[in-house]
Amino acid sequence: MKVIDLHCDTLTKLAEESGNELRKNQFSVDIEKMQKSNYIAQFFAAFVDKSKHIDSYSWAFKLIEIFKREESKNRDKIKQAFCYEDILVNEKEGKISCFLSIEEGAALKGSLDNLFLFYKEGVRLITLTWNFPNEIGYPNTEDKYRNKGLTKFGFELIEAMNDMRIIIDVSHLSDKGFWDVASKSKRPFMASHSNARAIKNHSRNLTDEMIRVLAEKGGLVGINFYSNFLGNKNIGTIQDIITHIKHMKKVGGIDIVALGSDFDGISTPVEFEDCSHMDKIYHSLLKSGFSQDEVDKIFYSNALRFLKETL
Repeated sequence: MKVIDLHCDTLTKLAEESGNELRKNQFSVDIEKMQKSNYIAQFFAAFVDKSKHIDSYSWAFKLIEIFKREESKNRDKIKQAFCYEDILVNEKEGKISCFLSIEEGAALKGSLDNLFLFYKEGVRLITLTWNFPNEIGYPNTEDKYRNKGLTKFGFELIEAMNDMRIIIDVSHLSDKGFWDVASKSKRPFMASHSNARAIKNHSRNLTDEMIRVLAEKGGLVGINFYSNFLGNKNIGTIQDIITHIKHMKKVGGIDIVALGSDFDGISTPVEFEDCSHMDKIYHSLLKSGFSQDEVDKIFYSNALRFLKETL
């Protein structure tokens, strides 16, 4: 078993709860837990909440500094990655590849110059919006935003991200924004932590048509473990996760499905506690009729293929 997870919010936890370290903590993600599940790569989000962080740019950089500090202290276990080839090299050295992402495009402050600065720091994925409108577009938090798409800067940003080989992430983006990205982007894009709207009718999830278009364009969907996006329980269950995966496979094919746990960013518990227990999902998928090759695709090889094509 190998694992690639496209989204976690552990950097925010480290920033808000001082005294914790990435090597070992009480959160859902740390180095020791990732090692137990044989992670080969983890995307760490620099998450910005515009309702709390007045200067989105500065807060994102603060989280990046935390990432750099923790990476430098743990070079024997982890290493920052910038492309597909880095994953292969790091794995041979017994190290987990750590990618930097930004969750909330407001961190760019409407500037392509800032996009370049974040790229130089190693950011390789940007979630265009979170729960508030920004210079790029609109979120899917309210019905009034559903049919509002990308701004002029948003379209310019898609082109720049394509040129710089920065992954476009449409999780949290409005429905119209999704279709604008689909029409504008020349490269495959992803929804790093979203589920199927046909299974759980929530605006944060993807319609079947979105899933099909993502598949046609070589995209990826990271299954989110948050109970509110999975089903009607107060806990994220393995069975609900499997139900969404089965639907994704039916609609878009197995090659679209990946993992985007949202660990340390979700407010309700998950049935298997933390990332050290990923084997519980793995074996449950096998028992549910998925082949070994299909489960490996979900857990890491689909993500590897996508990263090889995009970074």
